[in-house]
Amino acid sequence: MEHQMVVQKKRKLFHVLIDLLTEMRVKQWTKNLLVFASAIFSGAFLDPGILLKAFLAFLSFSFMASTIYIINDIVDVDKDRLHPEKRYRPIASGAINIPVSIILLLFTFLFAVGIAISINSHVLIAVLVYFFMNLSYSLYLKHIVIIDVMIIAAGFVLRAVTGAIAVDGTLTSWFILCTLGLSLFLALGKRRHELLLLKNKQISQRKVLKFYSVELLDQLMTVITGVLIMFYSMYCYSEGTAMMFTVPFVLYGIFRYYYLIHMENAGGKPEEVLLNDKHILVTVILFSILVVIIKNFT
Repeated sequence: MEHQMVVQKKRKLFHVLIDLLTEMRVKQWTKNLLVFASAIFSGAFLDPGILLKAFLAFLSFSFMASTIYIINDIVDVDKDRLHPEKRYRPIASGAINIPVSIILLLFTFLFAVGIAISINSHVLIAVLVYFFMNLSYSLYLKHIVIIDVMIIAAGFVLRAVTGAIAVDGTLTSWFILCTLGLSLFLALGKRRHELLLLKNKQISQRKVLKFYSVELLDQLMTVITGVLIMFYSMYCYSEGTAMMFTVPFVLYGIFRYYYLIHMENAGGKPEEVLLNDKHILVTVILFSILVVIIKNFT
């Protein structure tokens, strides 16, 4: 009897831990891999010291992103309970109550700030800018058409910039433009997926969706796709002939993601597309390996 009680307590503790990690959106930490971009493209990825700084920046951004996710879930708890997918989130489903979620967000915020301080003051500033920018997004800016997408894209750019600051890497105009182009592409795909998913419920679920249409988002994605390809091609041209060999991987990755958005109604969660679609995952891995080889051995 006593043994069964111990087992039940362990199971309960395990489920609580899973709920906490789910609320922190650990799966979405893959978005923060962008902080490694500067180390990879600067040719310093194989340096243990540089890699450690990039990893710490990744952890700092991940914990701060979790803080924002928790705040957003607390603010939107009533709306999320009516959402076909978000209603299963720990706070919306009642698996985690509001007091516990507040304690959790305080821990994630302090972890993020503490790790950023251990790197340098500039990383701390960047992480705090990310926090306040996304706090403004959660409370107000997500209701303003176009601005909502720009804020999401700015968050990705800030990740890449923070990675460069953490490893003392160089920030080129092409690097920032490529990151911005990719970020807008992903953000527009996310909005398109939400619009199709919610259909007639868009006004009550996310007010800003009433200002969008699938046709508008498709046109914007077409524009940004061309711009992104141009930006990356120009970057590769400026870096030398070897980098041009990475262009086909970028083209295939973009076209594959475009295919998933239009033919399989994906794109709502880019991190899941990365992990679940073998074509995208293999393309990203091969692309990264090729860039590391070119930057370190040519």
